[in-house]
Amino acid sequence: MERQVGYWHLLTNGRIQCDLCPRHCQMNDGQDGLCVVRGRQGDTLVLRGYGQASSLCIDPIEKKPLYHFMPGEAILSLGTVGCNLTCKFCQNWSITKSERGSSLLDRLGETAMPEQIAAAAASVHCPMVAVTYNEPVVFLEYAVDVAQACHQRGIRTVAVTAGYIDAAPREELFRHIDAVNIDLKAFDERFYRSLVGGHLQPVLETLVYVHQETDTWLEVTTLLIPGENDSDHELHALTGWVFEHLGPDVPLHFSAFHPDWQLRDRPHTTAATLLRARKVAQANGLHHVYCGNVQEESGSHTWCHHCGTRLIARIGWQIADWNLTSEGHCRHCGSRCNGVFAGPHGRWGARRLPIRIRA
Repeated sequence: MERQVGYWHLLTNGRIQCDLCPRHCQMNDGQDGLCVVRGRQGDTLVLRGYGQASSLCIDPIEKKPLYHFMPGEAILSLGTVGCNLTCKFCQNWSITKSERGSSLLDRLGETAMPEQIAAAAASVHCPMVAVTYNEPVVFLEYAVDVAQACHQRGIRTVAVTAGYIDAAPREELFRHIDAVNIDLKAFDERFYRSLVGGHLQPVLETLVYVHQETDTWLEVTTLLIPGENDSDHELHALTGWVFEHLGPDVPLHFSAFHPDWQLRDRPHTTAATLLRARKVAQANGLHHVYCGNVQEESGSHTWCHHCGTRLIARIGWQIADWNLTSEGHCRHCGSRCNGVFAGPHGRWGARRLPIRIRA
């Protein structure tokens, strides 16, 4: 299904410029932007694949990763196709960039209109819906409509994004999102240009905007790639910036890289590298730093920054112990743990349950 969308203007040379993200693709009639799903049709811009999904699955919220937002709960995750970045290490490349044009759109296998998504989540007592797997910025109008349909049923909404978006659409998106994990891929412009196909500054602006101008709960993830963004110098710069601009209580996740897509010549990230990054972040004042995609227990738990009590113990995606009050205070010293907590933790566990809207 195609839908006319905003965030574009007509140039003096007759082309249409998309104003959704800093890439600002310019299109003649019949051409698509780099993301594939936004393209020119006559004298307007359309979103291709509106109301269609490539992936629908119930996951644990911790898998997004979000560790301080409704821990232990289930979340219905929705993906489409396309992306506005060209990460050479993409781990979801089959729905973002493996093929272009109609071949990629063919991966949209199921009709899933916003009201159907909300109804499906309600029918299985799922308290949250996420737009994730591929980049939700490129299907912004669909994501916003899904969020609005969910909110009408009291269902919260989550986005997992690289944060590569212009100011006006950014404001619209986060007006409807309850929690977000933003991918800060590195703290180096060279890395963004050569491995991501974008620029660092717009992502930093999105992070500051969400933290300072919205009520959206924010967590940040950096995938550490050996030899590319894991030096002590860059880790100090990145975590120092997070502390200065986002504060000590925004959770930061360091995730392990595995060789994929066009970056298969690099080794896996070791647990030792993640632990080193965690120590750097803690030394720079961050209270909640996590290690992901590895079997590393200490980097999975949530600790009280005041007294050191283990507040949430995790084994994989499973919550094994809970020492928070229903209001999110440490049961030992009473200090507040920043986050969104609603009574006892959820009990979804590590299950992954693909669903079909028709069912």
